Amino acid sequence: MAKEVPEGPALRVILGGGIGAGKTSVGSLCAQRGFTVIVADDVGREVLAPGSDAARLVEDRWPTVVSDGAVDRASLAGIVFSSRADLDELEAITHPEIERRIEALLDDASEQPCAVETPVPSLLGSVAATRIAIVADDHVRIARAVSRGGAIEDVRARMASQVRQDVWRAWADVTVDNSGAWADTERAVVGVIEELMSRA
Repeated sequence: MAKEVPEGPALRVILGGGIGAGKTSVGSLCAQRGFTVIVADDVGREVLAPGSDAARLVEDRWPTVVSDGAVDRASLAGIVFSSRADLDELEAITHPEIERRIEALLDDASEQPCAVETPVPSLLGSVAATRIAIVADDHVRIARAVSRGGAIEDVRARMASQVRQDVWRAWADVTVDNSGAWADTERAVVGVIEELMSRA
């Protein structure tokens, strides 16, 4: 851990990190301890649902990835994760709505501790929360992502399009290194959670 947990809204945490870092596993630990977990990628799927404004904008910009109003997310990913300009365009379409929906979910769960998983540090900049970066060595992240069924070329392309580990460390209030044994990560995360809960 790199920084002291800040004072403030202890029951709102943002779990950030790139592909294969371990955000979902850390989110599961939060859920086991009573947190409502919101996954930005899941909200992003809802934002691109058939008939949505975002889906129509995606069809206008990348018509080959949309069929009968449904966005083929794999095809879209193949485009945007190989082009920074295309990724910026997609984020400009989807991120404002993703943020709005997540903020609404947080408002709805105002009495519950919440953790939001995000692969993008620029999301939710206006939300008062403790920011926890989950980082891991690149070779570890690649191995994890490939073990989940990703093609190594696709994993490398996605990693290259995402922010670097040092950016996550600078963004975070707390950094958890998940490169080693899961038991070590679990102890670190539980320690952070217990400290936050004690301040609620």
